[in-house]
Amino acid sequence: MGKLGKKARKFSKKNLQSVLRKNRKLNSKFNKRRTSKKGGKEDSGKEQKKDAVELSNARNTEGIYIEDTPLDTIFSEDENDVFGDDSDSDGYLSEDSSDLHCETENSQEGNFGSSGSDLSVQNREIQLELAKKMKKLDKLKDKYADEDEMSEDDMQPENVDGVNTHASKLLTSSAIDSLCQLVKEHQSVPALTSLLNGYRAACHYGAETTSVFNADSCHGIQNSETFCKILMFMLNEADNVFRGLLGISSSNPKKEKSLDLSKNSKWNTLKPLIKSYLRSTLLLLNEVNDSEILAFSLSRIRASMIFFVAFPSLLRRLIKIAVHLWATGKGTISSLSFLIIRDVASVFRSDCFDTCFINTYKSFIGHCQFMEPVIFQHVQFLRNSFVELCSVDLQKASSKAMVSIKQLSKILKQGLLTKKKEAVKKICGWQYTSCIDLWVTFISANIPDYDLQPLLFMIIQIINGVAVLFSGPRYLPLRVKCIQWLNQLSSSSGIFIPIASLVVDILEYKIGKDVGKPGKDTNIMCSVKFPKNWLKSRNFQEQCVVSVIELLSAHFAQWSYHISFPDLATIPLVRLRKFHEITTIESFKRLVKRFIDQVEQNIEFVRKKRDEVPFSPKDQQSVESFLQLEKHSGNTPFAQYYKSIIDKAASRNLALFEKFSEVDKINKKTQKKTKQPPNDKVTQGANGKHSEKRKANASINGGRQGKMRRKEKSES
Repeated sequence: MGKLGKKARKFSKKNLQSVLRKNRKLNSKFNKRRTSKKGGKEDSGKEQKKDAVELSNARNTEGIYIEDTPLDTIFSEDENDVFGDDSDSDGYLSEDSSDLHCETENSQEGNFGSSGSDLSVQNREIQLELAKKMKKLDKLKDKYADEDEMSEDDMQPENVDGVNTHASKLLTSSAIDSLCQLVKEHQSVPALTSLLNGYRAACHYGAETTSVFNADSCHGIQNSETFCKILMFMLNEADNVFRGLLGISSSNPKKEKSLDLSKNSKWNTLKPLIKSYLRSTLLLLNEVNDSEILAFSLSRIRASMIFFVAFPSLLRRLIKIAVHLWATGKGTISSLSFLIIRDVASVFRSDCFDTCFINTYKSFIGHCQFMEPVIFQHVQFLRNSFVELCSVDLQKASSKAMVSIKQLSKILKQGLLTKKKEAVKKICGWQYTSCIDLWVTFISANIPDYDLQPLLFMIIQIINGVAVLFSGPRYLPLRVKCIQWLNQLSSSSGIFIPIASLVVDILEYKIGKDVGKPGKDTNIMCSVKFPKNWLKSRNFQEQCVVSVIELLSAHFAQWSYHISFPDLATIPLVRLRKFHEITTIESFKRLVKRFIDQVEQNIEFVRKKRDEVPFSPKDQQSVESFLQLEKHSGNTPFAQYYKSIIDKAASRNLALFEKFSEVDKINKKTQKKTKQPPNDKVTQGANGKHSEKRKANASINGGRQGKMRRKEKSES
């Protein structure tokens, strides 16, 4: 007989009569032997085995989950969606719909209670989640439906001095001037209403299907001059007019924090007008592209921040727009957007801080997927401004920082245990390193005044783990970043962090012999690892030696006045002397020799002072006050040497940054020039590939035609 196929063997094992008969016999025997006690034991044993299997599966899936979870999703959407649509007269959520939601929730809870014995726990969780989703969906439907109704019906123009502005007409320049005069001099609410309708039409220009310049529209604008007039007047004067009508003083966020607008007698009258102004300005921020108009609008809406208290949905929209402009804008726009975010987080309730924190954190991580010299400075601005935002509520910020740092440690642990390509690639990616850099800056800025020791020790362990995981020469930029982070944390906290071994290990990268050729310049600040061909270049050797000198100088400069400095510098000096003897490159010899001389000079200085002191090493207070006067003066030779090292590094990094910025600009220009229109494909046949062949064929054909003409002439 031939061999059975896979499916045939499988079928025979399951469905042959002899197999089925055997299985029936075995089952009957086991059923007879089974007793109630043994059965209980076996059931409990099966349950224990099942639990163990579930635990092992949970461990395995936990690793997969950590590996695949993005860094910007550690904070849930429920935390982010802290603002509910209030059942207020602004029309975003009616009272009937909220009552309906309450009734549906109560009925569902009653059903769950009555049929709890019938439904499983998993089904309950699914139904609860579905109920929450349906509730959110209904809120969104009501919100956007009411927004459309409000945009069409709430702000209908009224009679201004006997003139019915509801009729279809254009707003001319003279009409705008007269309305502005009425609002300024007489504080006319009907005139302000007409201006708000025109302002709404101007802000909606380009965002709606119907043009604002259409004469049939009831809020038309005559020309660009009128358009500019109404925009400038409303942005300049609207906030002052509203404050004058309500009797509120000039904008001061600290004083306005406790202000309750609902108690004002004129609030109910002016509320729809203020809402229309805020909504139109937010739309303008979404639609406008001109940087000057955008910056001016941001500054004016920041002045009207207090009015957003009454409109939670508009406040949520403001946060979203401000975070987007903060992350994607440049210069003034990004700075003004951050000021709005900071004011919202500090002036309004604590939920606003959570929303601002989560949105800015996600936006920061989202903009760190890659790094280029052009965006490097902007990413640093985003990092520093986020750290400033955290100072608004440091207790909440530190708790959320702990959540993020724990996520970083889980990802690192997964990479160290599995060494999978995906996990390792994620750790050395820009999002992971930028997140470490963010929390290092946060801890360094706040640890002198607050107790952040748990965050400090956890981030130090993560940085050490990253440095150990990526110890190869290609990852020199990442290793340098890790050592810089440790130096920064040590300097800000005053805690000694041993980094000398991490630095000196760079000298083991086989850089002592002069075998390399000059290679292309590489910006170490904007790279995590070097290309393979760059490792054999002279630039790589120079980068290694310079990095060692700079990092050790920063480390020794912090502890150069400490009483234990001679002991601290002993082992690094031994390694440096060994490298000085091995290397054959004279420039490296001079650089290392000068550093060794400066460190030895400082060792002698500290040793002499230490021999003169009368106290013992156990006297901690006297040890801490050792050489404090000399430290504040900063006139020691090693301090001067360290300043020269810093200046050289700064000038070198600036030159590299300018060079790569110019290269990026040139590349962008060349890319634009090389883009050809589709018609160029037709000309490519004549002037493109095999053009020489076509020229040769043309000359041959021309020669043949000439011969034919000469032949015809001779025959005639």
